[in-house]
Amino acid sequence: MSLATEKTMPEEAAGRWVPLAPGAAPDALCLFCLPHAGGGASAFRSWVGAVPGVAVLPVQPPGRETRLREPAHQRMDSLVAELATILPTVAGERRYAIYGHSLGALVAFETAREIRRRGGLPPVHLIVSGCVPPQYQTCDNESIATAPLRTLVDKIRQLGGTPEWLLSDPSVLDMIVPAIRADFSVKETYSYQPEPPLEVPITVLASTADPRAPHGLQAGWRDHTTAAFGLNLLSGGHFAVLEQASATHRYLAGSLANWAV
Repeated sequence: MSLATEKTMPEEAAGRWVPLAPGAAPDALCLFCLPHAGGGASAFRSWVGAVPGVAVLPVQPPGRETRLREPAHQRMDSLVAELATILPTVAGERRYAIYGHSLGALVAFETAREIRRRGGLPPVHLIVSGCVPPQYQTCDNESIATAPLRTLVDKIRQLGGTPEWLLSDPSVLDMIVPAIRADFSVKETYSYQPEPPLEVPITVLASTADPRAPHGLQAGWRDHTTAAFGLNLLSGGHFAVLEQASATHRYLAGSLANWAV
């Protein structure tokens, strides 16, 4: 199915993007969770039902897991354009928030801005982790998206969060590497463009030892909202939010308490 055709059928596309939405409580606050580079909806599957009053809805980008045969997005604008249609479609009349980790944080931020450009109903909260504020975004000296396979695998290994057995299995790498390269292409071709701050509260979940997102820079997210701002700190590295899920869930519940049922 072409992208143009998919855009004419947002409800059908929504089932692929947000596969767990049909099981969500009809009156619960929707929390759309956007994964890290190369990640998929399974990264947040254990979160479903773990945040009181909140319907955790993992987002499944194309090119991985249940959407392995679909081409992954390689540019931020095309990815955000789809999400800005899909997320409000899934939410319907319900209030919703957006959470993103690492690349997903940047995508969440740009999706909120794209929804605003369209005059759509904004999220009630934006929550980010594992990502420096967009105004501080820089690219690595060498492209990860086009790096030799060994270099790419070494970079993934350094970040952590991916089981070694996956990185050591050539047949598995054949399946997951295309999406990883595409996601790094989204990151490397991204260019932040200043706009007025969002009128949406922003909460940051920072880590004490994240080489990709130093916690000393996280307060810069405050520049992107005229509403409330919160900064919480977890001990650990880039994937502390996943490795310490119970603490993350407490922070999510606290941030969303005003809208949860």
